[in-house]
Amino acid sequence: MKIEQLRDARVLPIKVADVGIAREVSRQRRLSKLVTGMIFIGVWLWLSVFAGHILGVPHLTRGETQDLPLVAIVLLVGAVMVVPMLVSGRSPHVRYRPDEIDVKLADVKGTPVVVEEAVRTLNLFLAHSTFRSEMGGTPRKGILFEGPPGTGKTFLAKALAREAGVPFFFVSSSAFQSMFYGQTNRKIRSFFTELRKAARSEGGAIGFIEEIDAIGASRGGLSQGGGREGIAGVVNELLIQLQSFDQPPWRIKWLSGVVEIVNKFLPADHQLSKPTVPPANVLIIGATNRAADLDPALLRPGRFDRTLSFDLPSRAGRKEILDHELLRRSHDPEVEAMTDRLAASTFAYSPAMLVHLLDEALVWALRRGAPAMSWDDVQKAKMTEEIGLAQPVEYTEAERRAIATHEAGHATVAWLVGKARRLEVLSIVKRGGALGLLAHSDTEERFTQTESELRSLVQISLGGMVAEQVFFGERSSGAAGDLKYATTVAAQMIGSMGMGDTLISYEALQVGGSNLVAKVLSSDEGRDAVARLLAESRVEVTKLIETNRHIVEALRDALLDRDELVGDEIGDAIRGSVSQRV
Repeated sequence: MKIEQLRDARVLPIKVADVGIAREVSRQRRLSKLVTGMIFIGVWLWLSVFAGHILGVPHLTRGETQDLPLVAIVLLVGAVMVVPMLVSGRSPHVRYRPDEIDVKLADVKGTPVVVEEAVRTLNLFLAHSTFRSEMGGTPRKGILFEGPPGTGKTFLAKALAREAGVPFFFVSSSAFQSMFYGQTNRKIRSFFTELRKAARSEGGAIGFIEEIDAIGASRGGLSQGGGREGIAGVVNELLIQLQSFDQPPWRIKWLSGVVEIVNKFLPADHQLSKPTVPPANVLIIGATNRAADLDPALLRPGRFDRTLSFDLPSRAGRKEILDHELLRRSHDPEVEAMTDRLAASTFAYSPAMLVHLLDEALVWALRRGAPAMSWDDVQKAKMTEEIGLAQPVEYTEAERRAIATHEAGHATVAWLVGKARRLEVLSIVKRGGALGLLAHSDTEERFTQTESELRSLVQISLGGMVAEQVFFGERSSGAAGDLKYATTVAAQMIGSMGMGDTLISYEALQVGGSNLVAKVLSSDEGRDAVARLLAESRVEVTKLIETNRHIVEALRDALLDRDELVGDEIGDAIRGSVSQRV
């Protein structure tokens, strides 16, 4: 193997990698052992034929034969008592052969930087001998996958094992836990023993520990009162095992012991050398969504050498995931053409959520008897996931009109002040705890917001309450949730973002257990600033609603007629009212 191949971000070919070479040597060694064993068995069978009886099997008398049932019962009782104790300390992992894993690196989409770094680590694993002997380096033994749930940590680990062509040992941290004292540590030792054994047999092995924070949490202040096998004891065992890959197998240990005994009788200049073996080629992958809770000793070089952070995919990453997943699912052509729009409206979706969204769209297609999902199915699935299932409610005519006016007020303000926002759903159908709703999002993916954009969010949330005041002369209880959201945004602007009269950050106050809103509203200055911002926003929204009553009325009438407006239907209703007024 050439060193130049390690520079690439592509997986090394198994045939030329050190792992593949070691596996072939191990295969030939197993084959020679099998042939040798078959020769011995053949010789034994021929000798038995010539002797007239099976060699090595004793002849039992009639009395000894009668005692066999009693012996069998004793052995059975002994097995029932001993076997559970032996099994309780076994490693709880599940071993997968490479051909049993149906995930490839080509299936990992949306995180190109993470995949590239993971492949480079995998190449060091595959070329461990070359990297150590020719370059003098120490291959990585452990990497940590850290990120929110559903971002593809387990998915990538399986793909790496498939591409490496080595056994994959999957284990959940909770599976190590045992009700018997000392068995948790024993299971951890058994897991690493099996890893080393497989690595020496197959040229390498990959171990994946899911939710490693369950057995690797910080030991600070937790060792007392929990016994030796408490958190501190388990973490200590894990730390030791992460540096156990140079432990020789029992045969080498036995032979080293014999050599040591012989050397006691030999002069210093004629002593025998102990046999040595290279460290087992093991790669440990730990996954967690709470990396801050891990013990610092786990993250030092030599244990987990590299941490890969799995973030939520960007808009381009979401589109890549959707395009790839659609290849496996039946869909109408219009869905494939709308993936860019779907990617834009699924901000903060994880890869797992995107896959689930498409599966739910197929469920909606199945309900209507269609063989493939349509764009309408995708929209229904998205709405159900984010908002909840539609619930049949019989409003009174006055209440239905009030709810339609309330939601129309939100949409009108969003249309007028949120020029950079996309109106997605406007509904008076009850979903979850909401009697109606306006779903809107940024037209472009944004990671920061200006003061004017935050003020527009406050104004949009007040649009429903103001519309009720303008059209009915009073407000209803339906504005409670809107006021909560508006107050939260305003408190963040004042207390955290420096968008008020003071630049003091309330987040710097160490008030135990209280959130930012409570900190801001607990002071007279902060409370007055939030109240002033909300009052100013209400005045501006009132002017907008009174000036654009025709837009509110058009949206209200459309809701009363259809109950729900989706996507372009909202803009069409607004543009229609504007054109009629002109």
